[in-house]
Amino acid sequence: MHMKKQITILLSILLLQGSFVYAQEAVLLEQLLEEEEQQAEEALLDGEDEDDRLFLGEDSLFRFNLSGDYSVLSNDSLALEVGFIPKSFDLDVDSLLNSWHVQYFSNVDDYCHDDAHNVSFPDSIYRMRLESLYHVIPLTYNKSVKDCINLYAEKRRGLVRYMLGMANYYFPIIEQVLDEHDMPDELKYLAVVESALNPNALSRVGAAGLWQFMLPTGKMCGLEISSLVDERRDPVKATHAACVYFQNMYDIYEDWNLVLAAYNCGPGNVNKAIRRAGGKTDFWDIYSYLPKETRSYVPLFIAAYYIMNYSCEHNLCPVQTSLPLATDTIMVDRMLHFEQITELINVDIELLRLLNPQYKRDIIPGNNKPSVLKLPSLDTYAFVEMEDTIYRHRMDELLANCVPYNAITTGQSSTRERITHVAQNGENLYTIADKYGVTAREIRRWNGLGSNRVARGKRLVVYVDNGGVTFASAKQTTTAPAAAKSTTQTVAKTTTAAATTTTTKATGGYVTYTVQSGDSLYAIAQKYPGISAANIQKANNLPNTKIRPGQKLRIPVG
Repeated sequence: MHMKKQITILLSILLLQGSFVYAQEAVLLEQLLEEEEQQAEEALLDGEDEDDRLFLGEDSLFRFNLSGDYSVLSNDSLALEVGFIPKSFDLDVDSLLNSWHVQYFSNVDDYCHDDAHNVSFPDSIYRMRLESLYHVIPLTYNKSVKDCINLYAEKRRGLVRYMLGMANYYFPIIEQVLDEHDMPDELKYLAVVESALNPNALSRVGAAGLWQFMLPTGKMCGLEISSLVDERRDPVKATHAACVYFQNMYDIYEDWNLVLAAYNCGPGNVNKAIRRAGGKTDFWDIYSYLPKETRSYVPLFIAAYYIMNYSCEHNLCPVQTSLPLATDTIMVDRMLHFEQITELINVDIELLRLLNPQYKRDIIPGNNKPSVLKLPSLDTYAFVEMEDTIYRHRMDELLANCVPYNAITTGQSSTRERITHVAQNGENLYTIADKYGVTAREIRRWNGLGSNRVARGKRLVVYVDNGGVTFASAKQTTTAPAAAKSTTQTVAKTTTAAATTTTTKATGGYVTYTVQSGDSLYAIAQKYPGISAANIQKANNLPNTKIRPGQKLRIPVG
């Protein structure tokens, strides 16, 4: 494939667009075409094979060699040159692209051509494109920005496709909140850098959600975080919290690039860099005095803004998703389990989880305070019509450990509970802390640990805010109907005397559980932290998930 042919095709596409910006690009490309013809003639005279200059080997993507201003980065040198790879790049892209709501992949725009090959442009084109984008935050173009554009356009093409598809759903949500706070619209691209538009993103150090709030920072910004609810994962509330932080930082610096830097490394490090730079307050003047990861943070933001707007020019198209673009919210004023909804109005539970990522245990604590439930617009009517039936459906089974409303309102200590967590394979203190809404430091203190590493099978004491739904202890005795309806139950004492559900200590790290009417493996597993329905099925050699009242089950707890 020859360069002249590629540029001619691209030139025709640009001329067909008809816009002023594309017209300018067409003129520049026409000039480059003439230069390319001259270079090709010189190469042939020198005996150089033109194709050798166009391909960079089997491990590299095909590129247009239109500019020699900035060198092309190899796979090995890219991270070194960029200096900082954001945590969003650690996401399992294959898993995201093959998730239930992504059908990889189909064009949603007739004019967008997607293939495996990136297209590179001269610096003048990149610079012109950035200048043409509406922006309040300066979109400087330099080598650092070019390297970050290459990172998205070449090395993380699958991730960009995913983010483009998710942007159709999440950007309108973020834009509305930014507008309410009178924030620059382009701040939405910071969520691209932080989380790749994945509200369930969890970093190795415990930062969570679209905006990657650490737990203490999230609570400081007014977000509720417990073992039941994590509003860092709520796109609306987390964006409100991010806007409050942005405004606070802008009141200090009155410079959006410094606001971005402070979001990454904190105002203390920004202030230190300003002092070391002799009082200069331009990001690029204090660039070399900032922490290494922060130096690349603003370039990555600019690169994200660029690639999300010029993806088609780099042969990248959004994945097609089944996410509903039209949704409605319902205020729930009673405790409600996702399965109560899905079984009666036929909504996929994975869709419910994606629309309501803040509910960590599939339970909406509406009895504590009115809570938001987001549904596809068409399904909200069905919910309203069947509301009372939905609340009653399998209530005794699914909400067996629910603390009554009057117990919650007696004080915050009512929802404080001491539990024991058995560490599973692949867990560390950060993932365990995220599950229960506490910090890794607290778990270390409660258990006298010196590091965040934890061996499989180790039993950890955790003091959790259960959000109004208790974690049943292996040494406790509960009855599902009584636990749901009792007006005297407290977190400290969950044993009831109604129809008995016996749990007795057995040998070899097992306890014995007697199945009650209405039990399921899923409901039983919820009583034992760190245990899944699959664990119980395997421990008892069950051929399927069917169980019967009175059946004895071995529960692996240690």
